[in-house]
Amino acid sequence: MNIKKGDTVEVISGHDKGVRGEVIRVAPSASRVVVQGVNLRKKHQRQVQTGGRTMNPGIIQFEAPLHVSKVMLVCPKCDKPTRVGIQRESGKAQRVCKQCQAIMDV
Repeated sequence: MNIKKGDTVEVISGHDKGVRGEVIRVAPSASRVVVQGVNLRKKHQRQVQTGGRTMNPGIIQFEAPLHVSKVMLVCPKCDKPTRVGIQRESGKAQRVCKQCQAIMDV
């Protein structure tokens, strides 16, 4: 996967198309990412006791995972959603913007 935790991404399809956000969590085995403020869902939570603590009941809102193909990485230099290339220098692989050739791993 070319997307890592902490990257800024833009949603390219679906209900939240055009929205930018930071990646909170990455699940490479399921090819999914969780983006802050995107794909918000509501869950009706009942009161549960776990480990001596009580979880409050009510409606909670959380970000659901998105498939990685629905997001594109935003280049920090040209500030546009872009495809990502891999460039190897001195034994290390670095992510490179396909539009402006800027190195994304700083």
